[in-house]
Amino acid sequence: MEATYLTYYQSPIGLLRIAATEHFVQEVTFVDNEDDLQPPNDHPILHTCLEEIIEYFNGHRRSFTIPVHQLGTEFQIKVWAHLMNINFGKTISYTELARRMGDVKTIRAAASSNGKNKVCIIIPCHRVIGSNQSLVGYVGGLWRKKWLLDHENKIANGVQTLF
Repeated sequence: MEATYLTYYQSPIGLLRIAATEHFVQEVTFVDNEDDLQPPNDHPILHTCLEEIIEYFNGHRRSFTIPVHQLGTEFQIKVWAHLMNINFGKTISYTELARRMGDVKTIRAAASSNGKNKVCIIIPCHRVIGSNQSLVGYVGGLWRKKWLLDHENKIANGVQTLF
């Protein structure tokens, strides 16, 4: 079993927990209960991930190069791979996600897999919205989903924001 390295980043929308192995980021999640904090470690992969996340929040990064890997079923991994193909500043519906995966009948399973993503922001599950354009389902809270979509929309449209 590989060692796990851990750090935190105070983003504009809350504290992020970043966990990685020697080779992959395996978790970027929001920490709402600071009682859950564990002592951070130091590792080069964490530094790279932090740099990329800071660049994202500062409006200088639209995609990530840091390698990610999270455990899941074959279907979940397929969903997460499809999420990586949603363009910065764009959204798709859960129906469209299922359609892109080849079977619109898998919409509920695709939505469930989207919600099980543990590498938020880097794997942009926040870019999936309801068919009626409503903000539905985001493990970090709908207010964070709205913030992330507004942030990306501003950057995509040439409005620079710095945090």
